[in-house]
Amino acid sequence: MHELELSPALRDHWERNEKNNKAGALREVILGGQDGLVNVLGLMLGVASATNDSRIAIIAGIAAAFAESVAMAAVAYTSGKAARDYYYSERERERLEIEELPAIEREEIKVLYMRKGFKGKELETIVNAICSDKKRWLDTMMSEELNMSEPEEGKPVKDAGIVGISALFGSFIPVVPFFVLPVSLAMGSALGIAILILFVAGAIKAKLTIGNWKKEGLEMAIIGTVSALIGYGIGSLLKI
Repeated sequence: MHELELSPALRDHWERNEKNNKAGALREVILGGQDGLVNVLGLMLGVASATNDSRIAIIAGIAAAFAESVAMAAVAYTSGKAARDYYYSERERERLEIEELPAIEREEIKVLYMRKGFKGKELETIVNAICSDKKRWLDTMMSEELNMSEPEEGKPVKDAGIVGISALFGSFIPVVPFFVLPVSLAMGSALGIAILILFVAGAIKAKLTIGNWKKEGLEMAIIGTVSALIGYGIGSLLKI
């Protein structure tokens, strides 16, 4: 059996698609880690400034870290499952229309390819080829008419795991300094480390989306700083 000959251009295109898939997973990691870090950072500084007690701040931070990771995982799972359910409900609707209204659905295929510039015998050949196979017909309606692609099997669970674990790791970043430093130093260290990590995460996200890495990094760092200042301010007002 001969190996399929692929042009260098096609190989390069497939490699770029593979990199994009990996970039999608990395974006989920950044999303989960960023949310976990920012939310727990504000809480930690609020509790620490209110109580001036590392032990209480650590307990609050750990509890928040696990709650945050579970919540983020649940959101990722339910949103992914909703998208998957919607795809299959639309697919079933299209399948029924092909069964019950084949002439109209065939006409829709014809119009789709007329808009692509096909006409005459060439158009009829394409329409006949697509409509001769109901699965091919249905797949074409989903991708060409509805612009929907079939969800990856197990993606909601995979995304939930990635986001949840990332959120947990991100949440623990502002907690660590409180284990080894006095409260006042721990607050400053947690803020400084968080700002640095958020800037780097923003820069990486910008590289994946062809954005401005300095702008994205600065935006994420500012978000973390504002969250921390709000938490610190509320804690100071409620100081025990």
